[in-house]
Amino acid sequence: MTPLHPSTGTPAANPQATDPDTLHTHLTAHLPGAARTWLDRALTEAAAHPGTHGPISVWELRLAEAGRRCGPGYADAARVLILHAARADTEAITRVYFQGTGPERRAVLHALPHLVPGPDALPLVEDALRANDTGLLAAAVGPYAARHLDAHQWRHAVLKCLFTGVSVGAVADLERRARADAELARMLGDYAAERTAAGRPVPEDLHRVLALTEPGSARPPHGSAHPHGKES
Repeated sequence: MTPLHPSTGTPAANPQATDPDTLHTHLTAHLPGAARTWLDRALTEAAAHPGTHGPISVWELRLAEAGRRCGPGYADAARVLILHAARADTEAITRVYFQGTGPERRAVLHALPHLVPGPDALPLVEDALRANDTGLLAAAVGPYAARHLDAHQWRHAVLKCLFTGVSVGAVADLERRARADAELARMLGDYAAERTAAGRPVPEDLHRVLALTEPGSARPPHGSAHPHGKES
C-alpha cells in the first residue's frame, strides 16, 4: 500500500523505487510553496557544494532540517534528493548514517540504490538488519539489499522481517530470490514449528514466502526488474 502524507492525504512516492528525477517531480507537485522553495534551495546548495567542506557540509545540515521543512510524509524523499544532489559517496553516506538520527539513517538506506553501484555500503545494511527499528529494517531490505546481500544474509533478513512484524512486501525482489530456495523453506518451517509449539500464531507473511520457495512457484512477469540490472 502506498504511504500517504499524514497532513494532506496525498500519496508519498517510494524513495527507493523511484528515480531521482521522478521523485523530484512528485515532491514539486505535492509540497506546499514554502517547503518547495526550501527544497529547491537545499538541492542547489548541495549541487554547488558537494562532498565535505569543514566539520559538516551544508547539505548535511539540510538533511537534519528536512523533517521540519517538508513534513514527515515527504522528508525521506527530500533527504534522498539532497544526498543525490550532493553526489554523496560511500564515505560521506557512512558518516551520515552513523552520526545521524533514525530518520537520517533511514534516508541513507533509501538512497543506496541511487548512489552506490557496488557492495561497498553493505555494512550499513548489515547494521540496520541488526537493529529492532522497524523503519530501518524496512528500508534495509530494499533494492540495494536484493542486489548485494548473499543468500545467507538475505534469508536472515527475511526472517528478521517476520520476527519484527515488518511486512515482507518491503523485501525487494522477494519472488525471484525466494523461488525454489530449499534452505529458506527449511528455516521458515522451523520458525513456524517453534511458533506453533509455543502456542503463538504463525504470521500470514510466512505462508506467503513459503509458497514462493516451492520449485513450481510463479515466475515474475517478463521484463520485471532484475537486481543485477540498472536500479531506479
